[in-house]
Amino acid sequence: MADTVYLTEERFLELQNELIELKTKGRKEVAQKIAEARSHGDLSENAEYDAAKHQQELLEMRIAKLEETLMKAQVIRPEELPNDKVYILSRVKVKNLKTNKIFEYILVSPEEADFERGKISVTSPIGKSLMGKKVGDVVEFTAPAGKTQLEILEINR
Repeated sequence: MADTVYLTEERFLELQNELIELKTKGRKEVAQKIAEARSHGDLSENAEYDAAKHQQELLEMRIAKLEETLMKAQVIRPEELPNDKVYILSRVKVKNLKTNKIFEYILVSPEEADFERGKISVTSPIGKSLMGKKVGDVVEFTAPAGKTQLEILEINR
């Protein structure tokens, strides 16, 4: 079994609910589609049957992935982590030294990353460069646009 997956309690519950939904309602719906397609006769040339079986395969893969993630999950709470350095769940305010623009990010596990909402993975180039650093530190990472330097202005929870 691979590494621990760190999740917020909110995300852990979301994944748990999705798993329950897929195992109950999702499986039932796919089984109905397969039964309906089977009723149309010859399965060798039944595109509807093939599509339903493919959908079932994708559903089972998602269920397996969710079960694996939840088995490896460790719920983390922001209030239990220190504020002196950047850790997972840190809210970090940084200044891009090239553009002088200020950005705010929350460092999260890869499973929770959502760049549009300012949630960056601790395994991303930015996340890796920020981890363990303190206010005032300047970090450098390589992005698609080239090397970028960020100064850490604030660390919060």
